[in-house]
Amino acid sequence: MTSIAANLQAVRARIAAASIAAGRPPESVRLLAVSKTWPAASVREAVAAGQRAFGENYVQEAVDKAAELAGLNESGLEWHFIGPLQSNKTRLVAENFSWVHSVDRLKIAERLAAQRPPDLAPLQVCIQVNVSGEASKSGCAPDQAATLAHAVAALPRLRLRGLMGIPEPAEDSSLQRSRFVLLRQLRDRLNAEGLGLDTLSMGMSHDLEAAIMEGATLVRVGTAIFGERNYTT
Repeated sequence: MTSIAANLQAVRARIAAASIAAGRPPESVRLLAVSKTWPAASVREAVAAGQRAFGENYVQEAVDKAAELAGLNESGLEWHFIGPLQSNKTRLVAENFSWVHSVDRLKIAERLAAQRPPDLAPLQVCIQVNVSGEASKSGCAPDQAATLAHAVAALPRLRLRGLMGIPEPAEDSSLQRSRFVLLRQLRDRLNAEGLGLDTLSMGMSHDLEAAIMEGATLVRVGTAIFGERNYTT
């Protein structure tokens, strides 16, 4: 069985190769290790291998895990919330995370802004866009993203950084890339309207190369680092 450290090395090599193929410096793409459902021990192993940014989907699990790993905070750990966010969980997220990638409606952003402790740095925020139009996926519709982005950018205690997308799984790289193109073009349009967005959170274990070709600045990788998840435990 390969180790988390070896898997991280392999994923970083994939990111570097895809970046170079896209004519971009490898350091222009950040790796977010998606540690949802994995124990604190797995995160600790990844930290020992040099990983610092971790993505979580379940609020209470993430808060408990961060508390267990509080001794590593001097290492510069960064917790990103990337799952669907309900109104009754916004306070925990506002108080315990550095980033939220999954803001898809103004009510959630307003609650995060109101609940972000003033002694913490502004919460870094991405708007989730449903680029595939799937009913099962969270995210605002692409034609609603501009209105939401401008409203979120005006809120205190938040810093709007960019857009996040989770396209439907596809084996065909051209279909993968077409979804990522939509997100990139939307980001470019919002920047033309005066928003200084620098983040495209897109690409996972199976499609990170296509995402990087289309401008991803942050890829969210879980399975290729930690292995297949067991959701029954």
